[in-house]
Amino acid sequence: MTSHLSQTKPTTEQASSGRVSWQQELKEAIRSAAELCQFLHIDPAAICAEEVDFPVLVPRAFARRIERGNPTDPLLKQVLATASERDDVDGFVTDPIGEEQAQLAPGILRKYSSRALMITTGGCAVHCRYCFRRHFPYSESPSGLEQWQPSLDAIRADEQIEEVLLSGGDPLVLPDQRLAQLLIALADIPHLKHVRIHTRTPVVIPSRITDSLVDLLKSSRLKVWFVIHANHANELDGEVFASLSRLQNVGIPVLNQAVLLKGVNDDEDTLFELCKRLMDVQILPYYLHQLDSVAGASHFHVPVEEGRALIAQIRKRLPGYAVPRYVQEIAGEQSKTVLA
Repeated sequence: MTSHLSQTKPTTEQASSGRVSWQQELKEAIRSAAELCQFLHIDPAAICAEEVDFPVLVPRAFARRIERGNPTDPLLKQVLATASERDDVDGFVTDPIGEEQAQLAPGILRKYSSRALMITTGGCAVHCRYCFRRHFPYSESPSGLEQWQPSLDAIRADEQIEEVLLSGGDPLVLPDQRLAQLLIALADIPHLKHVRIHTRTPVVIPSRITDSLVDLLKSSRLKVWFVIHANHANELDGEVFASLSRLQNVGIPVLNQAVLLKGVNDDEDTLFELCKRLMDVQILPYYLHQLDSVAGASHFHVPVEEGRALIAQIRKRLPGYAVPRYVQEIAGEQSKTVLA
């Protein structure tokens, strides 16, 4: 996966305030397991492994939330390459949810009724070790307005599509100008009503939510929904919430989806704290995903029955709207399978 950010310019608001731009934060991100271990004062010989096909990428804003000297920190486990990624485990494959068969056109997936998903870019702000698209052929997907045209044409031709999900990679590693081009093009398709942005960037680089991005999203004809990705309460500090509140203040709903991960959030108290922290700032705990069985991530697997038991436990402690739906993506199915 590649980043498109090193050539983009900081926004006027960031330049005038003296703050480091989100582009600069990404440029200065940690890019190797050894560098991450050094930053956190952890012996690399104990847990680190050289990345084979999926490089380490961790913004320093996220790395600073990891406890120094703690090799079992739940945030560290999500981003540090380890030898377990090399395990060859039956059932863990490169395309666990059958996306190759769901392509309507290059860079666009059509799995669900009334919705389509656009692969806007192969770039991400962080490389999560459990990523179900860690083997995705991003080089075959478009990443600019001219290259997006076949995807836009496919959406225009299918009047059943009312919502487009912007995914990747992560759409928010695209500069605002390119996002504006895409949103304008989508808004020009009469039968579209909603656009949903799936992103982890504001969690790992909160400064990404700029004035220009907020203005862009609130001015669209389309109803914008924001889905962030956080798996542990420690990922969500005041800076993250302040950033996301800028979207909420202009009427953009913010939801969260998490992945159930062994050693990260597979216990009752951890899941409870995540959901409660989200609820306290009016972010809806939307989904808890069963891990997709992607090659290189088998060490994160939690059995479904354990996941169901966790949901049953936190349901006793939280109001119904604060309990995420526990779901699984199954290749070939036309909707997510609800597990609990």
